[in-house]
Amino acid sequence: MQTDEKPAKQGIRADRAMALVLAVFSLAFALAVGMLALDQQRVLDANSHLQGETVPKVISTQRLARNLEQLRQEGERIFANNSPAARQQSMFVVTLIASHPSILDNAPAARLAGEAEAFLGEVVRLAAQDQQALRQRYEVWKALSGRLGNQVDDMSTRGVDLISNDLVVANLAMETARYKLMAVLILLGLFVIVVMLLVRRHLIAPLQRSVSALSSLDAGEALPALGPSRLIEIQAIEEAVRELHEQISQNEAVRQELEKLANKDGLTGLTNRRHFMLTAEIELQRAQRYRRPVTVGMADLDYFKKLNDTYGHAAGDAVLKAFAGMVSEALRQSDLVCRYGGEEFAFLFPEIAPSEAIALAERLRRRCADADVTLPDGRKVRVTASLGLADASECPIEIALKHADEALYEAKRQGRNRVVVAGIPVTAGASA
Repeated sequence: MQTDEKPAKQGIRADRAMALVLAVFSLAFALAVGMLALDQQRVLDANSHLQGETVPKVISTQRLARNLEQLRQEGERIFANNSPAARQQSMFVVTLIASHPSILDNAPAARLAGEAEAFLGEVVRLAAQDQQALRQRYEVWKALSGRLGNQVDDMSTRGVDLISNDLVVANLAMETARYKLMAVLILLGLFVIVVMLLVRRHLIAPLQRSVSALSSLDAGEALPALGPSRLIEIQAIEEAVRELHEQISQNEAVRQELEKLANKDGLTGLTNRRHFMLTAEIELQRAQRYRRPVTVGMADLDYFKKLNDTYGHAAGDAVLKAFAGMVSEALRQSDLVCRYGGEEFAFLFPEIAPSEAIALAERLRRRCADADVTLPDGRKVRVTASLGLADASECPIEIALKHADEALYEAKRQGRNRVVVAGIPVTAGASA
């Protein structure tokens, strides 16, 4: 048999594939290590900056804050002491502090210290002359003391901020380096996993698929997927297995199509009576073995002969096809249905009792009664259906269908277009 020419497949040799994977991994690994080295350098730079610049600045700032605080305290002692000698001693300390290099190097602190020195010197002179004037000047000192306290707080906060900024930079660099180190380790692990996956996917798995395909070269089994494989060494094996199974599959497809035609009704596409009886018998035996509920049903299109006589057999065929479509839409996928003969249809409802199957039968009956069927000549008609249901959980399929058929004729006798359950005197449906 002549087959279509297949395009040549392109592949890669295993050694070249591994070399490519290794090259990509090496590049990525080198890049990650380089980035990690940069982060480590950032940590070293941050530590150097902290030790070489920040710490000396913090020490200087704290010394300045301490001197300003001592100046403020000495000013309080001047106002608190009643002894002129004690005031002079505190004033001497104030003068020393105001001329300290740490204060003189900071312009705002130097101005504030000079202002405090001048004010306290005036206070000491006034105190020697008039104690009442000393108490009046204390209110002014409280404002000046508050400014000194604010300056002390600013200096302390500035020192903390300097250290915090450097620590944040160092911590950020260390955190980034930690994440990147984890990424490098993950990358290493991924490389091992990728190599294992590539070996499995392109070598082990193709060989396993080929073995599985060879073991399943049977007319009743489909060939497992073989590819596509990118390794040239595997492609030849897969192609040979694929071509062999293709011949078997073609023969199997023909056989299945013939079997399908043998099991289907040619007009409606539903299961035919012979296949239905075989399948229903198996389902019934299973249900009875495990004591599961099961229901059978019979349906008949009302006044079908009259429809044929009025509109012709082509119209009857169209109605039968339409009803088969309604059956497929209204019932469950697990339900079995067949064209039993003429306008009669048989059903098997697994896992439900007749009391529950009524809802399915009623849904089908209503769908049929409410649907317009378009005939080949364009005209539209409506047909109804009568249905009978029977319990099949304790009897053979033939007996159960006989009971369902009797219920169907009871539905006809009661006026058609209804559902009747065998053994239940009240109808389960109403005529439309």
